Amino acid sequence: MKLSIIVPCKNEEGNVEGIYNKITSALKNIKYEIIYVDDGSTDGTLEKLKSLFNKDMLRVKVLSFSRNFKKEAAMLAGLQHASGEYTCIIDGDLQQNPGYLADMVDFLNKNKDYDEVAMVMKERKAESGFMAFCKKRFYKIIEKMSDVHFENAASDFRMFRRNVKEAVLSLSETNRFSKGIFAWVGFNVKYLPYDVEPRTSGKSSFNFKNSLAYAIDGILAFSTKPLSIAFTFGFLCILAFFIYLIVLLVQLLAFNLAFSTSYLIILLILLLAGMQFLVIGFIGQYLSKMYTEVKHRPNYIIKEKIGFNDETIL
Repeated sequence: MKLSIIVPCKNEEGNVEGIYNKITSALKNIKYEIIYVDDGSTDGTLEKLKSLFNKDMLRVKVLSFSRNFKKEAAMLAGLQHASGEYTCIIDGDLQQNPGYLADMVDFLNKNKDYDEVAMVMKERKAESGFMAFCKKRFYKIIEKMSDVHFENAASDFRMFRRNVKEAVLSLSETNRFSKGIFAWVGFNVKYLPYDVEPRTSGKSSFNFKNSLAYAIDGILAFSTKPLSIAFTFGFLCILAFFIYLIVLLVQLLAFNLAFSTSYLIILLILLLAGMQFLVIGFIGQYLSKMYTEVKHRPNYIIKEKIGFNDETIL
């Protein structure tokens, strides 16, 4: 098997057949398998995938989760079941054009020194300016806070050799942030730009709330600096409190100034309480991640496997 293509899907019944058609059109001379991962879809996605399997039993394979475990778990399941010399991850919403796949394979074939091709998003015309601004800020923040390099606008759309796949799977953490994991394992990566296609069917679940949660998970997974920042910030606030207290005492004793302390007390209480909650919040986030890790729960549960016991293309 030359190439394994992992396609995470959640409520993509209108797109799974389209991405299949585009993959088959782009990879006419390449031996490949398509591993669809149904991440707890509530529409007709699984039925569509079963129809695709009946149409192409040699290439199409399906993993169906017992519920929605989110995209990171879907990508992990695909990686654990991929058998190709190369592995590629591509979204199931057709916004990442499978037409790039042949070029990615060709690049890896011709450039043995490179282990991975990662696609970098160009400007998304359909995306709001606010979301685009937030995403750019996220990459700048995590780049400064982490010990590994994060390429700006690099997506999960990437193709890599077996050694990269094995390195990624060797990280057994439960709270997975794939962009950070791929950055952490290293290897020689070629970044190539790609145009984001408009969504033709369905609705993206990656809204601002989910994007913010994803960004926080990424920072917590690959940086301990928020703990240091919270400690430093708290120390500076306490230092400022004592300096200001000395200034007030000097004003009272030396200049015999009269003033109301009620507002000052309220402000100090708010400041110190806010700082305490900030520090406790950071610590709580890390403790919650540790709590999840020590339980050693699986990242996903597979309800149904389709096509993995059948003969595949060699």
